[in-house]
Amino acid sequence: MENGKSVKNPSPSRAKPAGFGYRVGTRNMDDLFDEDEDAENESTGSDQQTNPVDSNFAPVPLAARMRPRVLDEYVGQQHILGEGKLLRRAIEADRFTSLIFYGPPGVGKTSLAELIAQRTESRFVNLSGVESNVAEIRQAVEAAKGYQRTRKQITTLFVDEIHRFNKAQQDVLLPHIERGTVRFIGATTHNPFFYINSPLVSRSQVFQLEPLEEIDLAELLQAAVSDDERGFGKKPIRLAEDAAAHFVRMCDGDARKLLTSFELAVLTTEADDDSGEIEIDLEVAEDSIQRKTVVYDADGDAHYDTISAFIKSMRGSDPDAALYWLAKMLYAGEDIRFIARRIVIAASEDVGMADSNALRVAVSAQQAVEFIGMPEARIPLAHAAVYIATAPKSNRAYAGINAAMRDVREGRTLAVPPHLRTKSRKKLGVEGGAIEAADTEYKYSHDAEEGYIPQAYLPEGRVYYEPTENGMEKRVAERLEYWRAQFEADQAGNE
Repeated sequence: MENGKSVKNPSPSRAKPAGFGYRVGTRNMDDLFDEDEDAENESTGSDQQTNPVDSNFAPVPLAARMRPRVLDEYVGQQHILGEGKLLRRAIEADRFTSLIFYGPPGVGKTSLAELIAQRTESRFVNLSGVESNVAEIRQAVEAAKGYQRTRKQITTLFVDEIHRFNKAQQDVLLPHIERGTVRFIGATTHNPFFYINSPLVSRSQVFQLEPLEEIDLAELLQAAVSDDERGFGKKPIRLAEDAAAHFVRMCDGDARKLLTSFELAVLTTEADDDSGEIEIDLEVAEDSIQRKTVVYDADGDAHYDTISAFIKSMRGSDPDAALYWLAKMLYAGEDIRFIARRIVIAASEDVGMADSNALRVAVSAQQAVEFIGMPEARIPLAHAAVYIATAPKSNRAYAGINAAMRDVREGRTLAVPPHLRTKSRKKLGVEGGAIEAADTEYKYSHDAEEGYIPQAYLPEGRVYYEPTENGMEKRVAERLEYWRAQFEADQAGNE
């Protein structure tokens, strides 16, 4: 963007800009190990080039053409690839065995694997966790053995969507990783500690890749505009600044989404009759990427992280944050019943006795959600979320039941005191001589004017509920202190 307005392509001759792209395909498994000259064309390093257009196929998508060709062209992930960082040192020193890249789509997992193979001058084989099977894994391993034996060349075996492999498929890799037959790199969008077998994770270094920053995406978009070899540098494109900002913002850290949307805008926009330029303004950008991409999966980390942020925002008394995380979940299509359940739980767990009305509001919202559905269900959900976020907080009832549950689980089980047992049990106890008749007397609380009579209900006098001074619980604390004082005085008088 120049002068805060737009970018117009300069002359075609220029240095090649940074890029980010996607592997166009993989070789047939029958060709994984071939002694003839075709094998020399396999990906072994800097010799690999991506041809933008093949005469026998449709043009390669922009996202594929813009793959980085060398490590210095790789955009983003400086927390693991910056100077002096662990992964960068391992790549430059060629000192690693197995890696797992974990992160959302479109952040460069496959590109990074290819660049590692190129930098270490190893043979690159790409398998898919969706399409490949055990036979193909074994075939790839046998080919790797052949290359290692005859050409002294290491094979980097890359498995995309490794979490799609079942346990048997993942286990097939283990002995070959341990023997050094292949260098394994796996890529996954799911938490590897939950979705990948523990033995495979323990043999690998796990690196988490983050969504790309806006500054990285802007750099990548500029490269796509100006690169005459891989991008649209030979086309007279004028990209308005607000349009570029819209592309960057709406792709939500996904480089693939950014480049695909921009390509659609360029290929579907007619050149101006007078200037001959392809003008990509905000209206064109909005039409090309109509709905923002939100990184969110129904059963993965984004799901759990977002609901965690929502719950903690309500607990932390921040209604603005609670509304934002609620909006993100609704936008991403989260189950509204799931959100309602979490609000009901928070009403008792985090507000509790400080404002018991929070539970009524939460339950009402849950019922309203069932009754009206989306999109209007967002209104009672927001009502309940804001109520809980702004209510006084107490978790003492929640803490009390947890302590009692722990005592039941770990301690000696207490017997029910004789005076609290049923009439038949009292009669049997007295007739059998197990208890005294005087010990079976139960005092009915409503016989007292205040509705309270000092009486022991727990053999050891344990205390589980200790009220706070917050909200309505302050009054509860005062009332409970008065009753407990009466009980202690009664116990002292009976001694």
